[in-house]
Amino acid sequence: MNTRTRTLGISGALALALTLPLTACSGGDGASAGKTAPSALAAKKAHTQTRPIPEGKGSKVPSDFNGDGTPDLVLDDLAHKGLGDDPGIGIVYGREKHGPDPATRQLLSPAEYAAPTKGQIPAAFSSEAACDLNRDGFSDLVVSTDPPYDGQGRPPVPVQILFGSPTGISGKAVTLRIPDKARFGNDWPDQPVCGDFDDDGDGDLVIHASGGRLTFLPGPFTRAGAPRGTARLVQASGNVPAGPASDLDGDGADDVLVRAHTGTARSALVRGGPTGPGRPGAKYPAGEDVAFGRFGTTPGAAVLTTTGITLYGPQGAAGRTVKVPAPTGSALDAGDFDGDGRTDLVVSGDAGDPVRMVHGGTRLLSGPDVKGRVVAVADFDGDGKGDLVLQRAAADGDTDTVEVLRGVTEPAIASPDAALAFSTTVFTG
Repeated sequence: MNTRTRTLGISGALALALTLPLTACSGGDGASAGKTAPSALAAKKAHTQTRPIPEGKGSKVPSDFNGDGTPDLVLDDLAHKGLGDDPGIGIVYGREKHGPDPATRQLLSPAEYAAPTKGQIPAAFSSEAACDLNRDGFSDLVVSTDPPYDGQGRPPVPVQILFGSPTGISGKAVTLRIPDKARFGNDWPDQPVCGDFDDDGDGDLVIHASGGRLTFLPGPFTRAGAPRGTARLVQASGNVPAGPASDLDGDGADDVLVRAHTGTARSALVRGGPTGPGRPGAKYPAGEDVAFGRFGTTPGAAVLTTTGITLYGPQGAAGRTVKVPAPTGSALDAGDFDGDGRTDLVVSGDAGDPVRMVHGGTRLLSGPDVKGRVVAVADFDGDGKGDLVLQRAAADGDTDTVEVLRGVTEPAIASPDAALAFSTTVFTG
């Protein structure tokens, strides 16, 4: 299955735009918290000058790092000249009733924002998930790094947390603290997934361990990166947790998908509950990617293979299959793009591959005629419809194009004309 984290468009989060019950950490399309009237997204041509990040008072909107009630856009692949170190992570802050505003942006470079390990600053810095981990109303960014390791014994924890604030991400990251009793084997503890897995209203994390085990870290977290609850190991039929989490069985606790391994693989749900994740759930066959949503009247899962999408019910029973051309390595994203309450699906691959949209998860649409890699799905402009963010890199990698397509009613459910277009070179010069 595709290993790309989808929680950063909403929501991920910035992440997945689902019509299932949402929590502050499990994602959503932003529309669940957006009560503003419909309006146009920001002007098509992005300016290179910067504006101050607007100060917020806190919100429950996913991926809202400054707490102003609008989702923010996280971009990991920033175009830059040469083959130097990773320039970092770019955040484009949202503007009320307009959506992402590239003039209100922040570059999170490893040199300035990463925490050192054994005195060494990591060269790589990549976003993994976004959720409010310390219960202050501001989304926090969970990132992965490349700390030094000599290959002997247990490796250090590569996951770090950047905390949100009224002015957005502020201060250096802190390394996620995983108690020894919640680690197993000598694998890297990575692949963090946000969710409220014990239904107590606080953001939790699930992390890859090894040997068919997961690490459960219950929130809220301290500013030093430590869980306040009792961390423990969870048995699972796989090694690789995948976000975003979702409450598929409707019991109030988020469930997490776990893959047997990276790449095309079988997967299964680990269900949440009062004591956190651990109960076995539905199992799914090998596929490229999996997304959750409400397809018709009940929630379920969609499994993408190279030939199509098969829908599965809450208990894992297979249903309808829709033939969709999908190259190996394609990703599956979900959102309600036309505001009808049903989850629509988006299949995307590399920058040059066409984007395929499946209305309600059951009908392949002919449009919009666009290409690119989906980096986010969220209701950025607060009109109740999910919007689609695509990124296309130039062949030389020195520049790229990021486009925001507004969600619309049928026949296309996403406008082929970008409401906003800019290049991530605004971060790197």
